[in-house]
Amino acid sequence: MMDKEDDPEKIIIQFKAVNHGIDSAYNLLLDEVFRKALAARIVEGADACPGDCGNEEMIESIRIQFPTLKFDELGRKLKEINRIVDAVNAYNSKITEI
Repeated sequence: MMDKEDDPEKIIIQFKAVNHGIDSAYNLLLDEVFRKALAARIVEGADACPGDCGNEEMIESIRIQFPTLKFDELGRKLKEINRIVDAVNAYNSKITEI
């Protein structure tokens, strides 16, 4: 288009369309990566906490919310479940030592 000396506005529209496509692909990829990581940590937390670790309600709450979480909530929930799983693992280590 630039070699043909097309209308600059048409060129800008094409660049915006390409940029939008790349942004969409980027967001879809990140959403998938975050969801997979969150799902894995939820399973890990549920497996490590069979019902008596003190965090079972929080793990279950995140598990229930999982399907409806928006993209911008995934990172926050991933951090939250990481803290919970780390606490459950620490709790289990203390019990094992006793």
